Amino acid sequence: MSAACFKAWVHGQVQGVGFRYSAQMQARQLGVLGYAKNLEDGSVEVLAYGEPQQVEALIDWLKAGGPRSAHVDNVLVEAHQPAQVPHSFTTG
Repeated sequence: MSAACFKAWVHGQVQGVGFRYSAQMQARQLGVLGYAKNLEDGSVEVLAYGEPQQVEALIDWLKAGGPRSAHVDNVLVEAHQPAQVPHSFTTG
């Protein structure tokens, strides 16, 4: 597998609206591993690891605004080298 890995920071109204769980469902449908977790500044950090096309599809979903209940203002994305390969997609 030629894996891609990115971290994304999603800003806007993304906490308390089911964003992490929707991201988890989307990632699992795409076969992407990683996590979505709330940060203290009100944003959500997403780690996406998997086939480049699937990872890109998840990032596109984040940039498109995620679930209807969320309001995404900005998504920052950067390449990432994970210390360990994730085994699933978790929320935390």
